[in-house]
Amino acid sequence: MQLVIVESPAKAKTIEKYLGKDYRVLASYGHVRDLPARDGSVDPDDGFAMQWEAYADKGKQLKAITDLAKTADRLILATDPDREGEAISWHVQEVLRLKKALPAEVERVTFNAITKPAILHAMQHPRELDTDLIDAYRARRALDYLVGFTLSPVLWRKLPGAKSAGRVQSVALRLIVEREREIEGFRPQEYWSVTAEMEQDGTGFQARMVKYKGDKIDRLSIGDGKTAEAAKAAVEQGRFSVVSVETKPAMRNPPPPFTTSTLQQEAARKLGFSASHTMRIAQGLYEDGAITYMRTDGVQMDGDAIQQARKAVVNRYDGHYVPEKPRQYTAKAKNAQEAHEAIRPTDFGRDNYGGGDHARLYELIWKRALASQMASARMERTSIDLEDATGQHGLRATGQVVLFPGYLALYEEGRDDEGDEESRRLPKLSEGATPAKKAVNAEQHFTQPPPRFSEASLVKRLEELGIGRPSTYASIIQVLKDRTYVRVEKNRFFAEESGRLLTAFLERFFERYVNYDFTAGLEEELDEVSGGRAEWQAVLEAFWKDFKPRTADVMEQKPSEITAALDQFLAPYLFPPNADGGDPRLCPNCGEGQLALRGGRFGAFVACSNYPDCKYTRRFAQPGGEGSEDTGPQVLGVDPETGLNVERKSGRFGPYIQLGEEKDAKRASIPKDVELDLEMALKLLSLPRTVGNHPESGNPITASIGRYGPYLAHDGKYARLASTIEVFETGMNAAVVKLAEAAANGGRPARGAAREPLKILGKHPRTEAEIKLMEGRYGAYVTDGETNATLPKSIDRDQLTLEEAAQLIDARAAAGPAKGKGKKKAALKKKAPAKAAAKKK
Repeated sequence: MQLVIVESPAKAKTIEKYLGKDYRVLASYGHVRDLPARDGSVDPDDGFAMQWEAYADKGKQLKAITDLAKTADRLILATDPDREGEAISWHVQEVLRLKKALPAEVERVTFNAITKPAILHAMQHPRELDTDLIDAYRARRALDYLVGFTLSPVLWRKLPGAKSAGRVQSVALRLIVEREREIEGFRPQEYWSVTAEMEQDGTGFQARMVKYKGDKIDRLSIGDGKTAEAAKAAVEQGRFSVVSVETKPAMRNPPPPFTTSTLQQEAARKLGFSASHTMRIAQGLYEDGAITYMRTDGVQMDGDAIQQARKAVVNRYDGHYVPEKPRQYTAKAKNAQEAHEAIRPTDFGRDNYGGGDHARLYELIWKRALASQMASARMERTSIDLEDATGQHGLRATGQVVLFPGYLALYEEGRDDEGDEESRRLPKLSEGATPAKKAVNAEQHFTQPPPRFSEASLVKRLEELGIGRPSTYASIIQVLKDRTYVRVEKNRFFAEESGRLLTAFLERFFERYVNYDFTAGLEEELDEVSGGRAEWQAVLEAFWKDFKPRTADVMEQKPSEITAALDQFLAPYLFPPNADGGDPRLCPNCGEGQLALRGGRFGAFVACSNYPDCKYTRRFAQPGGEGSEDTGPQVLGVDPETGLNVERKSGRFGPYIQLGEEKDAKRASIPKDVELDLEMALKLLSLPRTVGNHPESGNPITASIGRYGPYLAHDGKYARLASTIEVFETGMNAAVVKLAEAAANGGRPARGAAREPLKILGKHPRTEAEIKLMEGRYGAYVTDGETNATLPKSIDRDQLTLEEAAQLIDARAAAGPAKGKGKKKAALKKKAPAKAAAKKK
């Protein structure tokens, strides 16, 4: 018997189908062991020796593998054809060696596609484990462990609110934070454009002003409305004729097939997929045998696949759409990983596969790969210059005509920044022609700040800088979201306060380790290890000898010293110069104290030096913006019963009201659906409210506001209320009905009763179904009418975005029905009574 080990059960099932009866295929379910999350797992003083530990949830699977390995004649390690796949195979081999269950013959096979020919070919060409790849894996794993376990304790003790930092994730976060700073520091510049709506032989076109009073002008030349109106008048009064027509042929070549990075970018642009969702769907397509391996930096395709693609093009179009010679592509990335094929369909004759998101991603991959072997598009670009009789004022019109579409007939690559001024069609014009002038427009514009990163543009920038590896980008981005260092709104990344503070801390105290060139250089060193050109322990030693002393030095500093250093480092951002030249640190509340950065239990903030006399504060990430300040407790009035002040305060979990001081103080959160004044504050402080005694039990019914919103309570049973106002206005009859409905439906509204959504988030970006945020029996969830997805505790319902909700629904739909659902249990047969059974017998 021959034992084959792969990562996933889906892959195992497919491969076992292709092999004979002598083979057994088992899945490891990914990595079987890792470095335990405790100090000492990597020992720099002992040659960076690593203490590996099997995952607790892999015991059953490891036992199954071990039991079969003991009886197997040969072990075939058939995990994915990359560094991580090599590492999984190595871990399995080492576990079996320790258990003395390793067969005498151990071989490694790799294949780029899960198809029968690829599997059988791989089995006929086994090799040994690649020690260089394993060393590269160990180096990366040790490096990430050492950075995390050495730096994180520094953060916990010196930077309140910080959760963790990583070798690559911190650099990715810095990109997002720096873009945020660029946007905030951007000063828009006014400019005007003057355009003329022209027409020739019934065809309209637009021409923009490029010369005014004999001088050439560019986009920013006309900077005010007065000049723009004068230029507009000059165009209106002039009679413009064509002085030159320049036509140039142009060619557009197709892009290469997808790599991991370009697939993530294009799926984000065209399908609205996150990087993690793209990789999850691509993994499924690969395991189904529909596409080749999806973690790759390679852009080349197998020769047989190229011929198959060229044949598919001829069948779909005609011979004109195929270039004379097959196209060969070369990877441009300076840090291209192990040489793999590009991502492509395993069968070019199949133009669709699966359903839902699987079908959409497959179609994108199929089109891109097929287009890569199609003919170039031929175009004609035309530029027409017009001048008035004086020659002092000039207009220009540009356009483009597609003479032969070539690959554009099938596929056109998306772009992050849309806009093509040359895509307009122009009428046939010759020198001396005087097209009719229909209208002249002068429009005001302002320069725009650089756009925030989307997942596509962030992945593209990381790849350009040589930071990280495309196969890790999805997990890097997910960590930033999970740590709440960033949030995503309308598919764009916004840096949160915690992320900005962490980046500032790392830039000030660990600048080298978040430097783009240093991080890219370290990646290149690790690639040298993969290629067998560098020794992994030497790379670690070179990093560790500088990093360890630096962390020790920072650990010795007092938190107050850290805060003071950050105050100076962030001064240009926190306290930008005032327009009137005044002191930017002067407290706006008391007019005497100086503002400075302070560290608190829950993070950093800006406060006045005259505290506690002046209680002005503002959040760290809001440098003086409107609504960012907190001048201290606000007295709403006096409670007529106690004579104590009722104050509005701000706390860790938001604003609240307080009556009294110290231990005797009474507090209440401020709901978002009320306008707060003294009367409402006293009502909130008086809760719970007794509605009355239940007519059946005689026990009281109370109304109050809890963790999940307003509710009614009676004898340990609860019913939800729709708003805060209902807490104070619901009468006895309505309360009894609501409690009865809730009791009959497990806390849910009565059958058939309309349940109001907490929020309507919008249309699903991929299915167009309306997504709603609902309150359920076990907490909040999102639904598109067909699929319900519970909101994870890590996501704040108030901060939930449409894309996040869509991803939750997609993930839930892909997971299929929950265990036990969708299957009816067979009815238990009742045993016949003994007497009846005997009589029947």
